[in-house]
Amino acid sequence: MKKRAGIGFYIFLVIFVFLVMFPFIWVFLTSIKPVGEIFTSFSWFTKNPTLSSYEAALTNRPLLRYMLNSFVVSSLTTVLAVGCAAFAAYAVTRLPIKGKGLFLGVVLAASMFPQIAIISPIFNLVTSLGLRNSYIGLVIPYITISLPLSIWVLSTFFHKIPFELEESAKLDGASPFQTFRKIIFPLATPGIFTTAILVFIAAWNEYLFALTINSDDIWRTVPVGISMYQSEFSIPWGDISAATVIVTIPIVILVLLFQKRIVSGLTSGSVKE
Repeated sequence: MKKRAGIGFYIFLVIFVFLVMFPFIWVFLTSIKPVGEIFTSFSWFTKNPTLSSYEAALTNRPLLRYMLNSFVVSSLTTVLAVGCAAFAAYAVTRLPIKGKGLFLGVVLAASMFPQIAIISPIFNLVTSLGLRNSYIGLVIPYITISLPLSIWVLSTFFHKIPFELEESAKLDGASPFQTFRKIIFPLATPGIFTTAILVFIAAWNEYLFALTINSDDIWRTVPVGISMYQSEFSIPWGDISAATVIVTIPIVILVLLFQKRIVSGLTSGSVKE
């Protein structure tokens, strides 16, 4: 018989959830306050809720354009990074290749470089290729950042798949690519899906490269676009809070829609055979 959690567990859970959700709750409550109350009152709730900040957030800056840019860049990054990482992880974990440990070590070392350390050569590369103020100009550095993590995560999932399945496919005359496409890839779908979500969210929230490479307002992404709401003499916290709520909604919907797949992917690679 399973032991039920005590009241202390639920109290801790409520406190934990509140602490995690507090920034989001505060931002939402700030977004519906009149501008005058944001700076004059420290109360949680307002007696005169308004959507004027949301209207200003959508009209003062091209927020929808920023969201479109982020969606296109994040989607391209996710498809290319996860696709390349899947082939690399398959080769490292399933094929008889020498130096696998060295390769994974180099990949891990590459992921430890801070973004500020590589932004100069990447900026020069993108500029020399004439890709500034474009989607591809951001996709290149984003893939550079996301590939190491993707390879490591997918290697864990691929390694958990029984080798007997691959050996049976070889006996049936399947090539390594056919084995990957028809056996390994379908079985690793939860892990691939989880990795794709992580890469998409990381690309959606990236700021430094987006600020440096795409300086034209029409090519800016969401994090940079929100930072541009402030003026020389004031910071419109109401507009910024409303814009934050708006751009967070797609990510929340994405996670909620694919929650089961994400949890399945996170747990499937942690069970030891």
